This record gives sequence, C-alpha cells and structure tokens, in this order.
Amino acid sequence: MMNERLSPELEDLHAYVDGQLTPQARRRVTARLAADSQAQRQVDDYTALRDRLRALYGPVALEPVPPRLLRKPRFRQWQRPMAAMAASLMLLVAGGLLGVQLERGHLTVSPIGTPSIVREAAMAYTVYTPEVRHPVEVPGDQAQHLVSWLSKRMGVPVQAPQLDTLGFGLVGGRLLASDDGPGALLMYENAQGQRVVLYACLNEDHERDSAFRFGQEDGVSVFHWLEGPLSYALAGELDRGGLLALAEAIYQQTAI
Repeated sequence: MMNERLSPELEDLHAYVDGQLTPQARRRVTARLAADSQAQRQVDDYTALRDRLRALYGPVALEPVPPRLLRKPRFRQWQRPMAAMAASLMLLVAGGLLGVQLERGHLTVSPIGTPSIVREAAMAYTVYTPEVRHPVEVPGDQAQHLVSWLSKRMGVPVQAPQLDTLGFGLVGGRLLASDDGPGALLMYENAQGQRVVLYACLNEDHERDSAFRFGQEDGVSVFHWLEGPLSYALAGELDRGGLLALAEAIYQQTAI
C-alpha cells in the first residue's frame, strides 16, 4: 500500500523544523505560524520530537568509529575493475538524478569547496534563530553556567564575547554535534530583533591560525577563522560590514 503524500502545508512545517527551507521560505512560514496557533502547536510537537530523538541518539554520533569499519576492504584482483566500474556507474546515475532535482528546484547544493564550518554555522542560524520559545538551551542570564558547561563538553575553554557596545546582547547558547565532535553555539540579538550566531568547533591544527574568510550558504553570510584550539564562524543576514564588525569584536576577546 502506497503512503499518502503530505499536504504542502505539512511539508513546509516539517521542512521548517528540520531546517530545510530557504531563508525566504522560513520567513513565509514564520509569518504563517504567528497567525495560525494550530500550525504553531504542530511545529512545537515536531520540535519536541526532534529534540527527544537528538537527546536519545545524539551521543552515538560522538562515539569513535569501530576499528573494523575503518579497515579498507580487500579486493581480489578480479574484483578491482568491477568495483571501479560500479563506482563510475553510481556517480553517473547520481549526477543525473542530482541534475533533475536541481532543475525542479528541490535541492540546494553548496558550492564545491565550501568549508564545512560555513555550512554548519549557516544551518544552525537557519534552524535556531527563528525559534521563539526554544532558541537556546541555556539563557544568556546564566552566562557563567553556559560557558562552564560548554567548556567542559568541548574540552577546551569557551568564551561568550560581549557585543553590547555593538548593540547585540547574548540570548544564550546550546551544544551541537559537528563534524569534528561537540560544537558550541552562542546566539545574539539586537533591539530590532536581528539575530546572529557564533559557532565554535574544535580546530585539530592548534598551531595554525587564519585571517577572516567570508562565505555564504543559502543566503546566510558567514565570517570564519581559526584561533588556537577552536574554529569560529559568525553567521547572520546582516550586511557584510556589520557582520565583520561583530567578528572583529569577537576575535579581540577570544584571541589567545
């Protein structure tokens, strides 16, 4: 028996919770939620379910990969050409399907070479900044507890830079899972309700720092840099100059 397709309205709500909408689509859905209490309750239910699943299975993502899965497969001599042909065929088919999805507007693909930290910071911004009731796990008025908790989970000192002089106050923060282990997310907001997020994850090459680099992902602007044991990314929809001023202020407070 075939599953019935969800209505476009419900698909929007699921995509909203999963962070799969473009910024323009998120604004449209956010406006709808403000006027539709039933839709907001559905989103709250979906969000609660998502958070419970993350709490249940999130730690598994941080576990080391079993050694047996890291071993390279051994091919017999006659299998090598077959494996190469199969891989080529899969890439060809995947490329064709990807082209169809792009043409129909169902998929947004990051430019080749976009650093993972840019994608992760932009995704975190898209997912969490529209939240009204649960944008963070620990509120900004518990900044000392937030910093201690994140530092313990990250295994390195984490700071919560002060951006009040630039008009942005600390909303709070949360722990995330990144490609390099646990990640820290701090959210800031100004008087106009504009939000930015500072995302930090572990930098394996502690000896290497970097200047600010700029990137964009799905309309979200991101400045990112390396400093000591952490990689930083500041994401938002501010103009480039305004976002850079915040990034420089953060760098001055976190530079070792």
